[in-house]
Amino acid sequence: MLRAKWVERLANSPFEWVQARVGGPEEDLMKLRVLSGGLVLVTVTAVSTIGAQAADLPMPPAPAPVAPIPYAPKLYDWSGIYVGVHVGGGYSDSSWTDPITGVGNGTFNNFGFLGGAQIGANVQFNRLVLGLEGDFSWTSLKASSADSIGEAISTSVPWTSTVTGRVGAAFDRLLVYGKGGLALAQDQSTLTDLGGNLATDTFLRTGWTAGAGLEYALDDNWSAKIEYDYLGFGSQSMSFTTPLETVGSSASLNVQEIKAGLNYRFSWH
Repeated sequence: MLRAKWVERLANSPFEWVQARVGGPEEDLMKLRVLSGGLVLVTVTAVSTIGAQAADLPMPPAPAPVAPIPYAPKLYDWSGIYVGVHVGGGYSDSSWTDPITGVGNGTFNNFGFLGGAQIGANVQFNRLVLGLEGDFSWTSLKASSADSIGEAISTSVPWTSTVTGRVGAAFDRLLVYGKGGLALAQDQSTLTDLGGNLATDTFLRTGWTAGAGLEYALDDNWSAKIEYDYLGFGSQSMSFTTPLETVGSSASLNVQEIKAGLNYRFSWH
């Protein structure tokens, strides 16, 4: 109802304005009124149609939710200098030539306890870990036998030491590594003649070592490891002098060690 009155008033307004100012035949004024009414009706209809169409348009889609960026925990870094201690067991075997006949006298061996310390350094490149380590172990390794005439012969190893390079692969807190390098050992070999007289030949053995191990980081500084090492030494000449005789022999020595250790690392970062 209100819209019809408004359209009628709007249609009559131009006609009344023209009539008031210029006058004219009634027929012309009627045409003008019809024309004006038609234009107003068309305009109102168009505006109403556009408004209705705009109201029917679908709402724009909501923006897609952004997935949160997952937090990537920091991987453990094995780089740094470390010191530690270890305990374990060893197995030694020694092969002698007979002091009397010079013929091989077989191999004798024994198990023993060992314990010591180590110091080293690592540098990590992605998963690759390169290192250098030195260790020292006191041992209770000793083996004995007898020569062809019944004289007692023995070999003991008071200590061993290694200086090695290490190459490892890091799996976050787990390090799998291999090692190899120089091996040292003190050799104390003895001969007891038939009169009970003891002769000792003590010397330093040098050889090679190879091994492998696993190490696990307990926190940012402490780590625990388990390791196997093989120490190989070649044959070396020995001489024994007692009141009854002076004899010579040669003997080789090999040592196998299993160690469990604990390290404290000083990070370079």
